[in-house]
Amino acid sequence: MNAPHARVARRPVHGVLLLDKPLGWSSNQALQKAKWLLAAEKAGHTGTLDPLATGVLPLCFGAATKFSQMQLDADKVYQAVFRLGITTTTADAEGEVLQTRPVEVSRESIDEVLARFTGPIEQIPPMHSALKKDGKALYEYARAGIEVERAVRHVTVHVITLLADDSMAAVPTLSVQVACSKGTYIRTLAQDIGKALGCGAHLSALRRVQTGDLGISSCVELQALEAMDMAQRLACLQSVDSLLAGHAPITLDADNAGRFLSGLRRRGTWDDAGQVAVYAEDPPALLGIGHVKAGELIPTRLLSPLDIAQMREQAAWPT
Repeated sequence: MNAPHARVARRPVHGVLLLDKPLGWSSNQALQKAKWLLAAEKAGHTGTLDPLATGVLPLCFGAATKFSQMQLDADKVYQAVFRLGITTTTADAEGEVLQTRPVEVSRESIDEVLARFTGPIEQIPPMHSALKKDGKALYEYARAGIEVERAVRHVTVHVITLLADDSMAAVPTLSVQVACSKGTYIRTLAQDIGKALGCGAHLSALRRVQTGDLGISSCVELQALEAMDMAQRLACLQSVDSLLAGHAPITLDADNAGRFLSGLRRRGTWDDAGQVAVYAEDPPALLGIGHVKAGELIPTRLLSPLDIAQMREQAAWPT
């Protein structure tokens, strides 16, 4: 499970790898393994998945790391299994059992409770999380047996779809799909829904199937990536601007592209836009992102000339 320690000659790699994170791996372990397999110099992930979770984990390489916040802020879609009748210390299957209760719920009560947790809701983040309090992660306090006060978090659950009602089974569960805003804790949702049903619950399985516009169907498994040669691995990379799906494109001529890349505002006939992706016309290249106000193109985040040159070089690599 640990990333290998063999030395590899690293080089600049730019792009986005959509990884289907395997069960039991931390997000950082998966990142380090993929970084090693691609012999990449610089990489980062866009928000963590717990070891017990699988699914969409966008890994950003090189210039893509400058836009990783786009996915951190994006809405997410999860498929989850809630184990009814048992609460745990961590609100998931890793924790110690706190209480066991009989499960006596009807389909009507399930539908009513799921509807109650749809829309803007409040959550108290779990103690077993990476959120910081006075410079320390909450899980560090939890491991020391200390519970600290946590601020209520306001999140939005757009839709909860009941995929399977197995509440009458020998191992009672509910399988759901949850579309939600960033920062939503699905295990807290499981815990709160179980409490509202009167039987308690914890999260027993979790799979992220979408983040923003990036879905599970475009992901590659780590085992498959390992079996590929280097050219095949590099071919799995999506372009840096795959992170900018919600940005309107603007293309600049050589003179304006150079000035924009120097951080200068540009005048044009563009409509106002909160998010734009800016490209050079010749040779074609992504320059960065910005916004347009009153016909003025204002830079927000720029790539470096070195990044752009390396991306053009990478485009010419044999595949």
